[in-house]
Amino acid sequence: MDNNTLLSLAKKYDTPLYVYDTEKIISQYNRITKAFSKVKNVKINYAAKALSNLNILKIFNNQKSGLDTVSIQEVKLGLLAGFSPDDIIYTPNGVSLKEIEDAAKLGVKINIDNLSILELFGQKYPNIPVCVRINPHIMAGGNSKISVGHIDSKFGISIHQVPHIKRVVENTKMHINGIHMHTGSDILDIDTFLRASEILFDVAKQFDNIDFIDFGSGFKVPYKKGDIATDIEQLGKQLSKRFNEFCKEYGKELTLMFEPGKFLVSESGYFLAKVNVIKQTTSTVFAGIDTGLNHLIRPMFYNSYHHIKNISNPNGRERYYSIVGYICETDTFGTNRKISEIREEDILCFSNAGAYCYSMASNYNSRYRPAEVMVYQGKDYLIRKRETFEDIVRNQEIVL
Repeated sequence: MDNNTLLSLAKKYDTPLYVYDTEKIISQYNRITKAFSKVKNVKINYAAKALSNLNILKIFNNQKSGLDTVSIQEVKLGLLAGFSPDDIIYTPNGVSLKEIEDAAKLGVKINIDNLSILELFGQKYPNIPVCVRINPHIMAGGNSKISVGHIDSKFGISIHQVPHIKRVVENTKMHINGIHMHTGSDILDIDTFLRASEILFDVAKQFDNIDFIDFGSGFKVPYKKGDIATDIEQLGKQLSKRFNEFCKEYGKELTLMFEPGKFLVSESGYFLAKVNVIKQTTSTVFAGIDTGLNHLIRPMFYNSYHHIKNISNPNGRERYYSIVGYICETDTFGTNRKISEIREEDILCFSNAGAYCYSMASNYNSRYRPAEVMVYQGKDYLIRKRETFEDIVRNQEIVL
């Protein structure tokens, strides 16, 4: 999206502001489906947790995508956005049996990652098919906080506990209809996926009547010029060949599933913020902006990188700045970044702001969460209003 378009949106809707380019979302969806086109049955389930605005969910539903959900609230958002229950898979972690029961009553696919819950659910609902999430004991991911398939992870049932799963199935007569894994996020090496896939195939062989295998996601996208990203086309070529071979071995055409979030929406998003103040100290030039970790926490939480450019003065002389927020914490978005000269009132643009950005926003410091805008077929739409003071106090009860 060009600078002039972004500047006009900042002027029209004010800042801070999230902007999503749906053309990029659709392009990424088409790219991954094409990469696995050699497999007869493929289902891409968009990970709603990455960006759950109803309008974005509707974009995916229009593309015939499925939906990956991790909470009952995301399930309900998916249904509200028009997804069929059959196209929604619910993969919670550490939730109560009641929440899983509530999801099952809504008719969505159930994915369980805990032996005790699997047994309880099987005893009560032996006729409801269930997918099981396997922990393959593979350390993968760009950061320890997003590596979820290793031996010390809270996610999934250990591959060494498959005999326990089989015993539960035998005792309850429940039907296991899918095998699932997710090793982590920002995985560069496609060999990690291929190695984990062999583990899943070995597990799948031990269940007689599954319908699908869900390989999770974790594809890395580029964050800066020249950055390395997952070669989705090469992965598609290699995994498709192996998956088709496995289906022949298994004696049944299975569905290959993925649940990408970041891959589909990260590059579609732009976060716009206005410069409040330029502050020169003895060692640093700070550009203080009208936002903070309450709106974009990823750099502080994951040490993630977001490219920052000054779209108000793109051709100015480049200088070094530390971009910081207005929150009463150390909320540094970037340190000593080389950016064209920044002046007060300039608009800065953060790239890769589509995934895990607004969805992790908060009201910390009693600040309002920003507005969201979607650009669809060349037209901009306000898809979430900026919060007001009334939103901050709406659910509070004054008792004194």
